Amino acid sequence: MTKKQEYKDNYPEKKLYLPGPTHVRDDVIEAMCEPMFGHRMDRMTDLYTTIVEDTKEFLGTSNDVIVLSASGTEFWEASTLNLVEDTALCATNGSFSERQANVAERLGKNVDRLEYDWGQAVKPEDIREALESSDNEYDAVMVVMNETSTGVRNPIEEIGDVVAEYPNTFFIVDAISALGGDYVDIEKHNIDVIFTSVQKAFAMPPGLAVCVVNDAAYERELERDSASWYGGFQRTIDYYDRKGQTHSTPAIPLMLAYRKQMKYMLEETHKGRDQRHREMAEYTREWAREHFDLFAEDGYESQTVTCVENTQGIDVAATIEAVSEEYDMVFSNGYGSTLGEKTFRIGHMGEHTVESIKELTDAIEDIADL
Repeated sequence: MTKKQEYKDNYPEKKLYLPGPTHVRDDVIEAMCEPMFGHRMDRMTDLYTTIVEDTKEFLGTSNDVIVLSASGTEFWEASTLNLVEDTALCATNGSFSERQANVAERLGKNVDRLEYDWGQAVKPEDIREALESSDNEYDAVMVVMNETSTGVRNPIEEIGDVVAEYPNTFFIVDAISALGGDYVDIEKHNIDVIFTSVQKAFAMPPGLAVCVVNDAAYERELERDSASWYGGFQRTIDYYDRKGQTHSTPAIPLMLAYRKQMKYMLEETHKGRDQRHREMAEYTREWAREHFDLFAEDGYESQTVTCVENTQGIDVAATIEAVSEEYDMVFSNGYGSTLGEKTFRIGHMGEHTVESIKELTDAIEDIADL
């Protein structure tokens, strides 16, 4: 049985290079400290409409945007319940895409898996073949844009172009560790639903999930006999249209932080953040190739998290601990028992720069004697 471990007040501050959560600006954290107000007051309408409309502007979309107090996992469930009546095609190439398929099965849906080895990317031509050869018409195709466990960035744009040829099949994209740090034209590539968590490339405190929904997905839910209650498209979008608020009690302090950080994101622009993240990713890959190797398939490397293959056989756990103790920086081991000591992961997302990533790689070189 787990025992209480008392929370203390003297933890050293660590700079986070995790695949999320990531570093948050001091003034964004401070924005959460406003006096509390009611979530049905006009002040809440001002706050919520600001963050929703600013998000639309940042992403360059006219689709509906939902911001809920939840993790991104909420929209795994909600998008499945809202759009999948019988069967979905789910491409799996790592832990999180496999989990997405498992969630759909637990919700009682039939799931056809398009399976890849971990480290490999989903290929658009395989999606096409699966759609063409299936005896059943799929309600949805589900793909993880950025497989956090392996550092693979799947080509969702090309996949979306394929799914567009099947008008009765919806395209659902988990962009939890990518959106905000990796540019995607949502409407151009037929993405019906795409969602994220704000503690990743948005660089906000954890606790909010963001979902972008087009009209076709909204209309499909209206035809369904059952759908998600908390994350229902109709329920959330209609309430916003009527009231400019969330239908259930929101995490107001987190939304205040969201408002502050989104102003920075608008100033930098979607493409500007994309460029900065691309530069960080390129630096990290070059460093990894010089000292180790990359786990992701060549040409499909993530723009927000690099999974480094431990070709030198360093003690990953010990290195992480030593870097944390001596440099107050934290990066991540490989995901789970499958990749634990075989890889390690560096999150280069949010407000990091090439210079701050270099501080980490210098520290790893020092500790691992590279």
